[in-house]
Amino acid sequence: MSESLKVISPIDGSVYAERPIESAAAIDAALSAARAALPQWKATPVAERSRYMLAFLDALLATNDDMTVELAWQMGRPVRYGGEKGGIEERTRAVVALAEQALKPYYPPEKDGFRRYITREPLGIVLALAPWNYPYLTAVNAIVPALLAGNSVILKHAAQTLLVGERFAEAFKRAGLPKGLFQNLVMSHAQTETLIGSGRVDHINFTGSVAGGRTIERAAGGTFASLGLELGGKDPAYVRADAKLDHAIENLVDGSFFNSGQSCCGVERIYVDARIFDDFVEGFADLTRKYVVGNPLEQATTLGPMVRGAAADAVRSQIDEAKRKGATALINMKVEGDRSGSPYLAPEVLIGVNHQMEVMREESFGPVVGIMKVRDDEEAVTLMNDSPYGLTASIWTRDMDRAAELGNQIETGTVFMNRCDYLDPYLAWTGVKDTGRGVSLSKYGFEALTQPKSFHLREV
Repeated sequence: MSESLKVISPIDGSVYAERPIESAAAIDAALSAARAALPQWKATPVAERSRYMLAFLDALLATNDDMTVELAWQMGRPVRYGGEKGGIEERTRAVVALAEQALKPYYPPEKDGFRRYITREPLGIVLALAPWNYPYLTAVNAIVPALLAGNSVILKHAAQTLLVGERFAEAFKRAGLPKGLFQNLVMSHAQTETLIGSGRVDHINFTGSVAGGRTIERAAGGTFASLGLELGGKDPAYVRADAKLDHAIENLVDGSFFNSGQSCCGVERIYVDARIFDDFVEGFADLTRKYVVGNPLEQATTLGPMVRGAAADAVRSQIDEAKRKGATALINMKVEGDRSGSPYLAPEVLIGVNHQMEVMREESFGPVVGIMKVRDDEEAVTLMNDSPYGLTASIWTRDMDRAAELGNQIETGTVFMNRCDYLDPYLAWTGVKDTGRGVSLSKYGFEALTQPKSFHLREV
């Protein structure tokens, strides 16, 4: 019997979907088709590539109602939030709008007797390894710009969200994208490592854990394939004394707990000026208590299960360790099914925390946040930088100039002021330290998906 991958639903532990993994022959055929499709696609004008991408967008969004229910079954996000439609559309339209300018040739100052310019050449075959937590949005970040830049794409989606890859494939088929340019493959980890190490792909884009990123780097060693890695995060927020308190509370609660805290750029630790600490904590805890934890298929549910019981237990462990070391849990919400081994986990807010506790140092990726009192900007920045990660950081203040000054001191890929947990497709999405390397979206994302080619032509 051939090996298969199963989607175990966090709703009830049932097998929601099962697909056989690809044979070696099927993988080989996909790579050959992807390579064969490149010359004609490279010769296709960017404007025409863009039309294909917009047709793909229309085809994908036409199935959003079904996609939303599938997401609830596959990874637990409540249906009340309507899936990822808004972000899919915003990001796709943004990169389409950017493509023509980002990919056009560069001409240096004129020089008599010469024609000099630099074109952006597609890298070739892009392997997109997409995660389960935002399975459409993270895939769009890699796939649409890669195709716009003239590459072909092979998608290997997370086993937890297998059906997402099929939705992409069907939408591209309906859009009439030429054969070979996009292919969805169901592969095991071992098959994926073999493919990466084969030298037959030219760029690997991966969103996932730090351990996963290291595995990919090792697998790609010696192939000279380029890498885009978005890995772990422990994103901080700093609430200054001059912050608009109700705005900060509302947005930071959402930034901490949306998607059950399973967000790459979710807020995982908050530092608050001592002068407003008590008021902030009171408001934050009150709003957190309004969450309704339960079956994500029910419209009343605002917080669904985590992706699996083991992930929830890891968060429970962090909470227990923090309490043993002196932290105070403010919520202590009792919900049905919240027990060891269950993916259903109530949100928790911890105070009395410090950086000797895992919850303030290690990635939680779940519905828990620690809130810590600070004396001033200097202490806040020191604590924000006391982390091996650096994806985003947010500053909550009415002073934009001061926010920019502090942002220059924070070790992170994106600095927010008065917002968080958002990805602007016109800005570079990148990280520092163990969060990874590379960039996606914005004009810089196109540079990561292309190779400069210089032309130095001399008249004689």
